Amino acid sequence: MHPLLRPSGTAGATSVTFVTPKTFAAVKARLRPAQQTFLEATGFEPKSGRTAILPDAKGAVGAVLFGIEPEDARHRDPLLVGKLPGQLPAGLYHFANDPGDLTRAAFAWIAGQYRFSRYKKGSAKEVLLVVPSGVDGEAVTQAAEATTIARDLINTPANDLGPAELETAIRDLAKRHRAKVTAIVGDDLLKQNFPMIHAVGAASPRAPRLVDLVWGNEKHPKVTLVGKGVCFDTGGLDLKPSSSMLLMKKDMGGAAAAIGLAHMIMAARLPVRLRLLVPAVENAVAGNAFRPGDVFPTRKGLTVEIGNTDAEGRLILCDALTLADEEAPVILADFATLTGAARVALGPDLPPVYTHDDALAAELAAAGMAVGDPVWRLPLWQPYASGLDSKVADMNNVTTGGFAGSITAALYLARFVEKAGSWLHADVFGWVPSEKPGRPQGGEMQAARALFEVLKSRFG
Repeated sequence: MHPLLRPSGTAGATSVTFVTPKTFAAVKARLRPAQQTFLEATGFEPKSGRTAILPDAKGAVGAVLFGIEPEDARHRDPLLVGKLPGQLPAGLYHFANDPGDLTRAAFAWIAGQYRFSRYKKGSAKEVLLVVPSGVDGEAVTQAAEATTIARDLINTPANDLGPAELETAIRDLAKRHRAKVTAIVGDDLLKQNFPMIHAVGAASPRAPRLVDLVWGNEKHPKVTLVGKGVCFDTGGLDLKPSSSMLLMKKDMGGAAAAIGLAHMIMAARLPVRLRLLVPAVENAVAGNAFRPGDVFPTRKGLTVEIGNTDAEGRLILCDALTLADEEAPVILADFATLTGAARVALGPDLPPVYTHDDALAAELAAAGMAVGDPVWRLPLWQPYASGLDSKVADMNNVTTGGFAGSITAALYLARFVEKAGSWLHADVFGWVPSEKPGRPQGGEMQAARALFEVLKSRFG
């Protein structure tokens, strides 16, 4: 169980009562007279996110009130409870009532206390929670651990997280769950027909690679995850401006999400045959860097003209997706910090997802809202595919029009998936620009917890 959780029934915990403007009067009436007076003196109002710490007879923390949105609110922050631990002193607490979803609240409680402390140590207080009755503490722990794994990977700067270190992280996860890992590194990528992964990573002294993890019974349904592992993206010869490079340590956020999801699947021991594929590269600048106008073959046999070296994520993904598709998994899902256009369209909090499978899209959207990991489906609008046409190759890696960049990137990837039962592409941001409840500023795992709920429902 997570170190911030304690088993149900643990004694000595301070109660946390969730209140709304409608329920506040009734809750207040049940308090001790001195606590009622304290509330009146401090002017507490039961607004969303407000906290009142009430003293007991000895002046210690006796009870906590926390304001949440009423049930009929137009929008309810699903992870609002994640704000609460930061407002409380260290200690042990329990929920006296239900804020709407106890499992989600318990996850938010843990996720909101995450801090990246690899380089800057701090005195972290422990605000512990008794697992609410009826909540699966192990499931909450698995989701919280996965989130921490992904956040730590994304937050680690590129000088300490290159392709080799990303491979090590996957091997460490495999050792924990007794999975098998292989890696194809450097020029061996050419020998084994992964020309795009090699081309994108060739200019870096840190060798590109394709890391391949497998786990589970071969007879179980095949579920394959692919994560974009660009450990740093200069943009290549189409060099990014310095302001755009500041967050490029997070360009492996898709790989981090896929790794986190793989942990959840293995920890829950879902009856699936899991495969995790992470093409890991650094898109650098050197004399042997791939150039605009170059033409490369792909594993699938399609040739691609390089219209822009800064659209490298789809290049490494297309080789990995081709490999994944060759064994026709029941579900093939890729995660990638792929386009700025996705952020323009939907902002940092809401990753677009693409699939031809209407049922999968509906399940994913519902699951995302339920667990506080929202996604939004955008169309694979086929008429836009003509923008990827090339006069010298089978296709270009970018369009010339400048519109619908996330959609056309998804259409590019779709060319490399034919045999999978269902394919899902998530264009994630992998970053929280400013702190939100349950989501500290920094790296974030997106779309993975939502997909886990779908997989658990289908195969669990």
